[in-house]
Amino acid sequence: MPSDRGPDPVRSPLLDAASDGTSIRHGFFSRVGGVSEGIYEGLNVGLGSDDDQDKVRENRSRVAGWFGLEPGRLATLHQVHSPDVHVATAENIAERPKCDGVVTADPGVLIGILTADCGPILFCDADNGVIGAAHAGWRGAFDGVLENTVAKMEELGASRGKIVACLGPSISQDNYEVGPEFIGRALTADTANARWFVPSERDGHAMFDLRGMTVARLEAAGIRAAMIEACTYADEDKWFSYRRTTHRGEADYGRQISAIAILGS
Repeated sequence: MPSDRGPDPVRSPLLDAASDGTSIRHGFFSRVGGVSEGIYEGLNVGLGSDDDQDKVRENRSRVAGWFGLEPGRLATLHQVHSPDVHVATAENIAERPKCDGVVTADPGVLIGILTADCGPILFCDADNGVIGAAHAGWRGAFDGVLENTVAKMEELGASRGKIVACLGPSISQDNYEVGPEFIGRALTADTANARWFVPSERDGHAMFDLRGMTVARLEAAGIRAAMIEACTYADEDKWFSYRRTTHRGEADYGRQISAIAILGS
């Protein structure tokens, strides 16, 4: 049923500490606090879902409102599991380019990443006033979306040594089984990737630690990183999950948003 409650996002202590005394604000929003119904119940912000688009727009408005911003200040992407990164500005907010990372140095531009199991990562260099967000499923993570987001932030004036990042709620290793083709591709790319797999109960399959790999790649890039422990698959009351929907044979699924903004000059 529609909710009169507003959104109540999870916050990262690392990002909060890094932006202490500044006007940068962030949130990893759950499905709680929205108006969508049925399989989309709650705060579904997915423009690409088959949900009632008026309800999706209302949910997105609630997210922007939590930041004290108008809904037209929310910049999101047409995510395609790529390594590509977009620079959002006050002039191009309405664009939804096909890419999976977004950065900005413009106050009042709210940048957001939509997920339903993949990893949402929020980045912040408060000293230099540059923020970023990335969508990292296994393909994007392998192909470099995290590293490319950091590089694009540097182009806007960020310093790698001052950037901190947090991986938001995403699917845990306990709930992410993959097949032999996936395992082979990962090991062909780098045999060190073997550490992200443990055997599952099915022959030739394994449980994949997307979250551990994501944080490790951030740290290898010189970024101080943290992780929100919540598993999107396991907690249906709080999170949308593509894999849970697939296992149930449902026709579609909702998307939650992770967002960050510079709220002043």
